[in-house]
Amino acid sequence: MYLDEKNKIDFQSIDFIFNRMIENITNSKNDIFVICEQSRRTYEEMKIELELIKQKLKVVIAKSDTLARQTQMAKQRLVEVSKNFGKYSEEQIREAYELAHDLQMQLSLSEAEEKSLREKRDDLERRLKALYDTIQRADHIVNQVNVVLNYLTSDLKNVGAALEEAKIKHDFGIKIIAAQEEERKKLSREIHDGPAQMMANVLMRADLIERIYRDKGIEEAMKEISELKATVREALSEVRRIIYDLRPMALDDLGIVPTLKKYLSTIMDYNKGVDVHFQSYNSEIRLPSNYEVAIFRLVQECVNNAVKHGSPTEIWVKLEWNKNHLNVIVKDNGRGFDIDEKREHSFGIIGMRERVEILDGSMEIKTKIGSGTIVIFKIPYPNN
Repeated sequence: MYLDEKNKIDFQSIDFIFNRMIENITNSKNDIFVICEQSRRTYEEMKIELELIKQKLKVVIAKSDTLARQTQMAKQRLVEVSKNFGKYSEEQIREAYELAHDLQMQLSLSEAEEKSLREKRDDLERRLKALYDTIQRADHIVNQVNVVLNYLTSDLKNVGAALEEAKIKHDFGIKIIAAQEEERKKLSREIHDGPAQMMANVLMRADLIERIYRDKGIEEAMKEISELKATVREALSEVRRIIYDLRPMALDDLGIVPTLKKYLSTIMDYNKGVDVHFQSYNSEIRLPSNYEVAIFRLVQECVNNAVKHGSPTEIWVKLEWNKNHLNVIVKDNGRGFDIDEKREHSFGIIGMRERVEILDGSMEIKTKIGSGTIVIFKIPYPNN
């Protein structure tokens, strides 16, 4: 506890703790962006490899079909020669037999190659799906921790000066610690189910490579080593990707509207039974990066609160681009709440109000128990 003899909060000590937490997270940012690039590149490389195998498989299948027809014709020829033994010379009979045998051998080899390519294709498709599912799970985890990280990196940067009542600050700290512990548990499960299993597989394949080297030589061993590298890269991407904080990079390139569409689509994917409707009126205006990030976080907080606490079946998000300001409206048909009652997610409301105040905007909440919730933000454009 950071209380003196008069029960006053030691603001400096609390600010020091939060600033150290912010510093530790900030120091990891460069690694996070590198991880994101590596994971996406690995995924693209695997897609290219899969396409090459599919093309090769197509050629081999066509070859097998041709050989099958030729083999059938050769067998029919052999049957004819055998039945009419007196009409054909010994040389003709021998040639018919050798042709049928040779085509049968080529067909067997071609079918074996086709089987091998099919197995490689199926394995790559499974690995691609697993990698894609892992990325989606990581994104889902990040969505859950974004609110806490957002507080740490912005809203809580000056928490000592921002909060005036000792109990609010005390409860706020407890809530952050609880959220951190919960996220650690989630990350621990993700690491156990993903990277830990992959690394165990690496160890087994390393032993297999040793046996292949002894039994089949360096060429076959090198093939296995190449596949082992891909597994190691995938494990590395998995480990780091689950801590990626989902700073929406699409904001910088595409703007707030496409970024929100993608985010809200992800919300529906991971919350079955919740339909999210998005509308943007008038032409989008590109705002400074800090404005677009703030708007994204406001919508994210509202949607997360609705899904977590309101149990809605529908959520509506609307952006109204006016001449001098942007209206952001988030509405849900959930259970609503008593706005005067201190609730678990009231800390999120405090954070949103502070963020809107930084943008010189305003925030209005309309809700009552059993009637859903409407949150309206009015954000003036810079220099207006």
